[in-house]
Amino acid sequence: MAALSDWRSFWDGEHSIYVNARHKDVHYRDIADGIVGFVPSPQARVLDFGCGEAVHADRVAAAAGEVLLCEAAASVRATMAARFAGNPRIKICAPEELESRPSGSLDLIVANSVVQYLSAAELERLLALWRRLLAPGGTLIVADIIPPDVGALSDVVALLRYAMQHGFLLAALAGLARTAVSPYRKLRSQLGIAQYTEADFMQRLRAAGYTAERLTHNLEHNPARMSFRARPA
Repeated sequence: MAALSDWRSFWDGEHSIYVNARHKDVHYRDIADGIVGFVPSPQARVLDFGCGEAVHADRVAAAAGEVLLCEAAASVRATMAARFAGNPRIKICAPEELESRPSGSLDLIVANSVVQYLSAAELERLLALWRRLLAPGGTLIVADIIPPDVGALSDVVALLRYAMQHGFLLAALAGLARTAVSPYRKLRSQLGIAQYTEADFMQRLRAAGYTAERLTHNLEHNPARMSFRARPA
């Protein structure tokens, strides 16, 4: 788990992944609204794995019975616990706490922008855990998978397009300059980023005991990346 530990340290500290408050707000709003589209019923038990700050998780909670926000970074969990203290439908946990959760206790699991930071062994372990946690008929959404032919230029173009749509273009241009010399770029260079073809990731899902399909749209703003829907076979 060395790679995960290094990424965990990064996310647990201050970083400039979001170029300004507007970027962060629209990002988490769009992700929350995307998750709502997968919630199967008002009673559904939902896990957002590797959720980040999940600023708009209350939008998901309004559509579900329970929302479990799972985040490795302790400082982020503390921030979320304070933010959602008054919402009884939202619970916060660390990844290791999922091990003791009852089998079949979740109806929807979403892992967005997580897989690229995992080794193959870590991914295999999590796919097995998520399968155990899903109730019969439950759904796993794995989003923002990076294909091998999608590189930094795609990320830049997607960010600038997103920034133009949402009114933070100047901040995005400045943010790209900061990212060029940021700890994120250095860490990504050291550890690498996991990338999968559609066929390879589908095969990994099938090997883990799922039936799966690629979705027509990625949950994140970059259309060059992939999202998948899987169910226990």
